[in-house]
Amino acid sequence: MNRNSSRRSPATEYVGVDGDPVVWAAVDESLREVQSMLDRNRRLIDEVNENQQTRLRHNMVKNVSLIQELNGNISKVLSLYSDLNSTFSAAFQNHHSAANVTPDKS
Repeated sequence: MNRNSSRRSPATEYVGVDGDPVVWAAVDESLREVQSMLDRNRRLIDEVNENQQTRLRHNMVKNVSLIQELNGNISKVLSLYSDLNSTFSAAFQNHHSAANVTPDKS
């Protein structure tokens, strides 16, 4: 069974449960980007470890660029999480503000 086939998208799971489908779609997309980047980082770490075990000069030199890519990816993940936090916080604030608005009785 495919690992992703059993997962439901938050964008479809929370529609109608006090959720804005556009917000949940943005959250879902951000989390997918983060997961993709983390998967790439795992592959980079595995390659760095394999290169380290060979102790060949060429592989050690190659590790420098792999580690630089890994560091860049970590920065991207931090940025994605920061954006995700902002999106989620703004949506929560908007939902909370809308829930506290009292109808005009005139």
